[in-house]
Amino acid sequence: MNSSNIYTLSAILVIAAVTFGTRVAPFIFFGKDKATPKYIVYIGNYLPPAVIAMLIIYCLRNVSLFTFPFGIPEILGIITVVVLHIWKRNNLISIICGTIVYMIAIQYIFSNNESIFR
Repeated sequence: MNSSNIYTLSAILVIAAVTFGTRVAPFIFFGKDKATPKYIVYIGNYLPPAVIAMLIIYCLRNVSLFTFPFGIPEILGIITVVVLHIWKRNNLISIICGTIVYMIAIQYIFSNNESIFR
């Protein structure tokens, strides 16, 4: 085994140990009989919406509303996700269907080659 393989194996083992540790830590620190600290409950309530908001801003940061396609595919995808999430309350269905609508819009409807708007 050369040094590259040893390095790769070591990296995999360290990553596996850290991943396992982060999965086990809540059960060790906040077991069945222990009350969950209020700051953990607060983080659990407010961090997911904050992360989603950051992801939305990150994804839309380069969208130009003044050049073709004027952000229409992104708006269609967002509307699909919001409507499906309000209707079904299922994150997986909302994300998958929103992605499908966005990909169809960007690949077939608003593509530069065979767009129906050009």
